[in-house]
Amino acid sequence: MIAAEEKSTEIMRPDTERIKELLGSGSPSECRGVLDSVLRDMRFDDMTSLMLRLYACMDIYIAAKSFSKEIGVTDEQFSARFGSVDDIEPRLGTSGGIREFLYDILMQCMEWRADGARGSAGNTMQTALRYIEESYMNCELSLGSVAEAVGLSPSYLCMLFKKETGRNFSDHLTRVRIRRAKELLCCTNKMVYEVAYDVGFSDYRYFSQIFKKNTGMTPRQFQYSMNVTPEKEIS
Repeated sequence: MIAAEEKSTEIMRPDTERIKELLGSGSPSECRGVLDSVLRDMRFDDMTSLMLRLYACMDIYIAAKSFSKEIGVTDEQFSARFGSVDDIEPRLGTSGGIREFLYDILMQCMEWRADGARGSAGNTMQTALRYIEESYMNCELSLGSVAEAVGLSPSYLCMLFKKETGRNFSDHLTRVRIRRAKELLCCTNKMVYEVAYDVGFSDYRYFSQIFKKNTGMTPRQFQYSMNVTPEKEIS
């Protein structure tokens, strides 16, 4: 009977997605409630096995460590603050002790996040924005490639982008490309398909759709409104 109970408890794992969401965009005031809810959902207080507690604790520990690494905290910094994986077991004597250990980890990660946002988010965003300005003509440019260029995970850069600019990555990239397209359409005699390729669109028909959605005019209409005649139309 005991074995059966242990087996049924073993499959209950913490909802690390909620933990990641808390760390990524939650507030410190939410930390205690989210952690308690996650532990309650997995029936943590019913676990009598030290091994099961270790598994549960490890899932949250690893999620927090992975998040901290995404925001620039080194493994050495994390281990210096909370110990290595091997240091966790001595803290598992009581349910209350484990809760406080996990709560401490989550709160520290959010503090690191806040420190990073205050200290380096501006510089990181400037680097990302500059990279986009220099690379918008590459049709393969993506959130992932920009994130790699600035040393962040795509998910964290996505969150940072929205927070710092009020727009998501795709919207900003489109704005940059359309702005440059308007300059080319206004100041050169290039054909629409040439402009499309120059600003990072591999399909000029799709470019025309996006251009009209953002300006209210097709690229050709915009050229004519600027009194520009494409080179191949000059008689």
